[in-house]
Amino acid sequence: MKILKIIAFTLVISLFNQSYSLSDIPHFLDFKFILNQSDAGKKAQDQLKKKLNDGLAKLKKDEVSLRDKEKEIIKQKKVISADEYKKKVTDLRGKVNKLQNDRKALFDNVAKMRSKAKNELLKNLNPIITDYMNEKKIRMVVDKKSLLLADESLDITKDIMKILNKKLKSIKLN
Repeated sequence: MKILKIIAFTLVISLFNQSYSLSDIPHFLDFKFILNQSDAGKKAQDQLKKKLNDGLAKLKKDEVSLRDKEKEIIKQKKVISADEYKKKVTDLRGKVNKLQNDRKALFDNVAKMRSKAKNELLKNLNPIITDYMNEKKIRMVVDKKSLLLADESLDITKDIMKILNKKLKSIKLN
């Protein structure tokens, strides 16, 4: 019985004393940070923001124009015939629907472009991470958003971002 306790104790101690190399420990990177702060990511975001703002400004101008037409139709209500009034209101409603569809199309287009930029960045990032892992003999890299707590010394985000900034200056969105 005493021998079994000694053997069990020895096994437990030997299991806890195994030394793990740094390459056996998973490292992590913050993909969202790379997406937002890398040179290519910033340029893509600036392009997307400009496209969205330009589109919204045009839509706003069209919206103001439609409101003016609405006010004009309301002023003319008593002067024109009921059929003419109905025709103008129907025409205005059609233009309002078109404006709403244009707004939806703008947002959908920008969302597609954002997704395309993210995929393009990821496509360029994967070989960089793979090369980095081979060079540093790292066996696993995890996205930071999947972690609860981790030692900051295992964060490879800045190293990967430096390499990415050298290799990828911008992302083609069109």
